[in-house]
Amino acid sequence: MTVGARVIVVAENGREDGGGGGEFGFVDSPSGKKTKMEGARFPLSRGEIAVAVGVFVVFCVGLGCIYLTMPEAEYGKLKLPRTMSELRLLKENLAVYASDHPAQFILGYCSTYIFMQTFMIPGTIFMSLLAGALFGVVRGLVLVVFNATAGASSCFFLSKLIGRPIVTWLWPEKLRFFQGEIGKRQEKLLNYMLFLRVTPTLPNLFINLASPIVDIPFHVFFLATLVGLLPASFITVKAGLALGDLKSVKDLYDFKTLVVLFLIGSVAIFPTLMKRKRIYE
Repeated sequence: MTVGARVIVVAENGREDGGGGGEFGFVDSPSGKKTKMEGARFPLSRGEIAVAVGVFVVFCVGLGCIYLTMPEAEYGKLKLPRTMSELRLLKENLAVYASDHPAQFILGYCSTYIFMQTFMIPGTIFMSLLAGALFGVVRGLVLVVFNATAGASSCFFLSKLIGRPIVTWLWPEKLRFFQGEIGKRQEKLLNYMLFLRVTPTLPNLFINLASPIVDIPFHVFFLATLVGLLPASFITVKAGLALGDLKSVKDLYDFKTLVVLFLIGSVAIFPTLMKRKRIYE
């Protein structure tokens, strides 16, 4: 039995009540309660780890080569922002540089965004806000959707190589649910994937990693990502025009915004719901 299968068995035997369960579950043992993660080995084999490290190194080398060809800048002031105040400071430091060297800056911006998206590095939402602050809504939206789609596609293929044991190890129940939903919607799969991309029903990280594992065709994944990310990207890029008014990332998605996203997502999934209704009738 593989590590992934063994972990799923443990998850199925776990309890969801207060005495044991939660995200990782508990099982009874002579020595007392024991979490699923205790004693579980890291899911990747040596070969898979070598592939992951190799891909990461190739991306790092490519990113380094791009930055070496860019005009000099005060690199000490350049770092990935983690707060709105850091983002505002970065925008001030980059505004002149982006204006003087637009082509080189866009190349560096795109490569950084795709790198972060491929390897699931947090902070791309700050990159999206930065695009709106520096380039405006139209150009910023094009940049963000292009990079988010390219990065998600890169993550898709990386997961196709080594993702199955990781996703099975981290999210066995969620993966089983996702696979079941995909199986029920094969004829309207694009509509369902659009719904998932538009709404925050499932995290984009999980969708990127799990899609190749549940055999979603790449062209469906690509189209759903390209179109489905437009609404949320528009909201984020437009917010970048008024960085001074934002106190935190949470301000981007209030209740009203979430309702709008779910309404848009409902339009995408409506044909699927109608088809299922006719089948039941």
